[in-house]
Amino acid sequence: MMQKEILIMVEKVYPMTEEGKAKLELELEELKTVKRGEIIERIKIARSFGDLSENSEYESAKDEQAFVEGRITTLETMIRFAEIIDNNNVNQDEVALGKTITFIELPDGDEEEYIIVGSAEADPLAGKISNDSPIARALIGKKLNDEVTISTPGGDMSVKIVGVK
Repeated sequence: MMQKEILIMVEKVYPMTEEGKAKLELELEELKTVKRGEIIERIKIARSFGDLSENSEYESAKDEQAFVEGRITTLETMIRFAEIIDNNNVNQDEVALGKTITFIELPDGDEEEYIIVGSAEADPLAGKISNDSPIARALIGKKLNDEVTISTPGGDMSVKIVGVK
C-alpha cells in the first residue's frame, strides 16, 4: 500500500498594529498609482533612445520596475495575512507586542525605550523593534520591574523593565 504525502500550506501571519497596517496600505497605494506610472514613463523615454542592449537608462528603469513589482507583491501578502495586535487579554504590566517598553541597562542605568511591533513595521531608528529581535524575544511575557538577561550578537546584557505602556 502506497502512502500519499499530504502537503499543508501554512501562510505566514504578519502581526502588526492598526497603524502599521495603514502605513503599509498607503505605501502599496503609492506604488500602484504613482510609482508604477513613473517607471513606465521612464521605460518609454529610455526606449526612444534606440539600441536597448547598451541603454543604461532602460536597464535602470527595468531594474526599478522589478523592485517595485516585488515590493507590491510583498505588501499585498503582508496586508492579506496581517494579524492586528490585540492586547485586551494581556496584563497592563506585561511586555507584549504593540506595547512601549522602557528598561534600564544594569548596572550603569542607561535608559532605553522601544515599541515592540511585528517585523513588517519594525524601524529601529524610530524606536520600533521587531518581535523577532533578540531584545523583544527576551522581554515578551516579562513584567514591570523584572530583571532580564538579553542575549545579543554583541554579548549578553542585563536590564530592568521600568515601564510598560
